[in-house]
Amino acid sequence: MTVNSASARYEGLGKDGKGHIWTKRGTLDGAPYGFASRFEDGPGTNPEELIAAAHAACFTMALSFALARAGHSDGQLDTRADVTLGKDGDGFAVTKSALTLTAKVPGIDADAFAAIAADAKANCPISKLLNCEITLEHSLEGG
Repeated sequence: MTVNSASARYEGLGKDGKGHIWTKRGTLDGAPYGFASRFEDGPGTNPEELIAAAHAACFTMALSFALARAGHSDGQLDTRADVTLGKDGDGFAVTKSALTLTAKVPGIDADAFAAIAADAKANCPISKLLNCEITLEHSLEGG
């Protein structure tokens, strides 16, 4: 079992507040976030962007390991995750994570690839964490 951690500080309240995040390994130390980076085009990051990065990374790694277990030893996987934040009553909720994958895996059958990718989508730890619709579109180049 592994435990990872991050922390956040928000100074000021509401739209005028400014936040920063820190991660255990220091990758995002002091990264800013706030209303402008979440709901407008302001600088910084936001929780949904971080979830998108986590989901893309987790799914891609799960798929990589699944393809290796299936006997494949070479390839390239590029995944984008688009996480949607929508109104939910008086608040908001993450309603969808849409994964878009482009893959190059020499020698794999398209149907076998689709089945392995679908399993990775369903079973990567971040997919299991999210309580929203998760979709996957993929293209296989030179399979």
